[in-house]
Amino acid sequence: MAAECTRAGLLAAADSYIAAQTAGKPSGLKFASNFTYQQNNKVSDISKGLLSTPFKIDLTRSTADTVTCASYTLWISSTGSKPYVVGTQLRHADNDTSTISMVDTIAATTGDLFFNASKTLGYIQKEDWSTINTTASRPSRELLKKVGDAYLDMWTDAKAADSIPWGTECERVEGSQYTNPCGKSLPRGGSKKANGMRRYVIDETVGSVDVLCQFDSLGTMPDSHEIRVIDGKVKYVHTITALKVG
Repeated sequence: MAAECTRAGLLAAADSYIAAQTAGKPSGLKFASNFTYQQNNKVSDISKGLLSTPFKIDLTRSTADTVTCASYTLWISSTGSKPYVVGTQLRHADNDTSTISMVDTIAATTGDLFFNASKTLGYIQKEDWSTINTTASRPSRELLKKVGDAYLDMWTDAKAADSIPWGTECERVEGSQYTNPCGKSLPRGGSKKANGMRRYVIDETVGSVDVLCQFDSLGTMPDSHEIRVIDGKVKYVHTITALKVG
């Protein structure tokens, strides 16, 4: 009988990831036999990666995608000698949330694009990410993917920005740079290289899409773009951008 990928299972796995990250002990996680650890778009040795370093985590939040059996977790550590803002997608093979087949992390730290963990923490702590309880008010999976792709397409497609349903009070946090409303100061084409390596986690219950990618339009920067849509309009945009692969 085929396993069912559940929201509860995905969020439980995300919680276990945060516990392992706090302790700096990936051995606390149950990995699939063909497990992959990827950090800043490069397959890496988990024993040398971020997950093997303990952190005091100031904020964490997770979303779940039962269609692809994956989750997205944002965490921020703003204190210590090396602060971080991190976005991680966990993937589970064969709908089995009891094991993790991939940890896929984009990690930004001091020296990365617009980086200031304390500022980022302050902005995101004020946001409302509660569940959209009315099913009819939730954005469709198709709309969320379309919005995520259109945002990343703005650097190559002059029409992409105008195809996005911007909310009048939309807030954008790029690294630690805050913009309100989101729909101003947008790129409108100009690059010939589309942003590639796109990996999605779409959660209709909170109206979010996270896309991990390689920001090829401006280089080969590892990047996470997370967008929340409420009542059909973009409410929040978060970006995490590292300047180096690996």
